Amino acid sequence: IAWPGEARFWDLSEPLLASPRVERSTMMGLPCLRVHGAFFASCDRRTGDLLVKLPKARVDQLVATGRAHPFAPAGRRFREWAAVPPERSRTWKRLLDEALAFVDGDS
Repeated sequence: IAWPGEARFWDLSEPLLASPRVERSTMMGLPCLRVHGAFFASCDRRTGDLLVKLPKARVDQLVATGRAHPFAPAGRRFREWAAVPPERSRTWKRLLDEALAFVDGDS
């Protein structure tokens, strides 16, 4: 089943998956991408949001400017994760690249 936002997530993920470092996986039951085994992006099937792992300051900036909201499953905020709604999907490619660079740099 393709959920809202998920088809766009996979379309944008395809070029990243060409790298042997990047792989498909699941995180909390959601489709996601990993680099060297570490999660860097996912798609929230409930909302269609793109979930990206970025530095806390960058997440705070995206939230403060209204371009994303905090990712807080079960009420617990993940400070390095931003939830970017489908209406902002034009920014998803750039944010996926940014998340990959952030997590790949941490490895």
